[in-house]
Amino acid sequence: MSLKQHDFLADSFLLDHYVGHTPLVRLQRMAQHTQATVLAKLEGNNPAGSVKDRPAYNMIMQAERRGEIRPGDTLIEATSGNTGIALAMVAAMRGYKMTLIMPDNMSQERKDAMRAYGATLIEVTKAEGMEGARDLALKMQQQGQGVVLNQFGNPDNVEAHYLSTGPEIWQQTAGKITHFVSSMGTTGTIMGVSKYLKEQNPDIQIVGLQPEDGASIAGIRRWPEAYLPTIFERRRVDQIIDIPQIEAERTMRRLAQQEGICAGTSSGGAVWASLQIAQQQPDAVIVCIICDRGDRYLSTGLFSVQDPVEGS
Repeated sequence: MSLKQHDFLADSFLLDHYVGHTPLVRLQRMAQHTQATVLAKLEGNNPAGSVKDRPAYNMIMQAERRGEIRPGDTLIEATSGNTGIALAMVAAMRGYKMTLIMPDNMSQERKDAMRAYGATLIEVTKAEGMEGARDLALKMQQQGQGVVLNQFGNPDNVEAHYLSTGPEIWQQTAGKITHFVSSMGTTGTIMGVSKYLKEQNPDIQIVGLQPEDGASIAGIRRWPEAYLPTIFERRRVDQIIDIPQIEAERTMRRLAQQEGICAGTSSGGAVWASLQIAQQQPDAVIVCIICDRGDRYLSTGLFSVQDPVEGS
């Protein structure tokens, strides 16, 4: 066996055994007033701590195998945090330089994690937002400063979830899943999982989540039409639910305090939506994505808020 073949097998081993294969757990206390089964897929158990480990690894490895990039090159990506951290991890592992562009209002933990993996971080203003970060990434690529992987338009993003997340959910539920619930940012997760699950059972309902007008929920977006990810196919989503920011944050805290699952606000939104469905569909088997870990949000103070007691 050649050294190159050995490296390929080592890479495949990493993908098969360390990225993905995350646990699926049943919510016990939060869903106890419903007859439905609500299951949470804990993507924070990935090596760099989020669901974005899957597409980050696949985008870099597939581009490398196609000869589009090679170790030593500079990669550029606009990110709100999790994809950037995951890309920085894989870039460090494979020997790439990583430049990440993100809005300056993202949590300090996210910024620190990117830099810990050796990435260069460029911040745009909150007003410029992710749209401004994406524009700057493309401008830098045009100026020859690096290669943009473009998670918003890269089929390898979708493929990562078609090949791993979807099959895992199908197997872990023994094919009994009736609803899949996912926050939508790049939309790679929901596109890939929807494609796989609908091939197994077209009746499975795919539910996408976006912030309601005026809400700001880290990791998910309500994109202007001009910036809608090109990998997004509306036909693959059966229902879109608008998530109130206050409910996402309250549910995030309840998830930690009542289920022992410490996660971010987009995960709170996913659980809130899943509980709404559970109330309406008593026979449902609902799987929602817990995108990341809550330790990335501690500095925001969101976990320090005292919520009113229910019923008071």
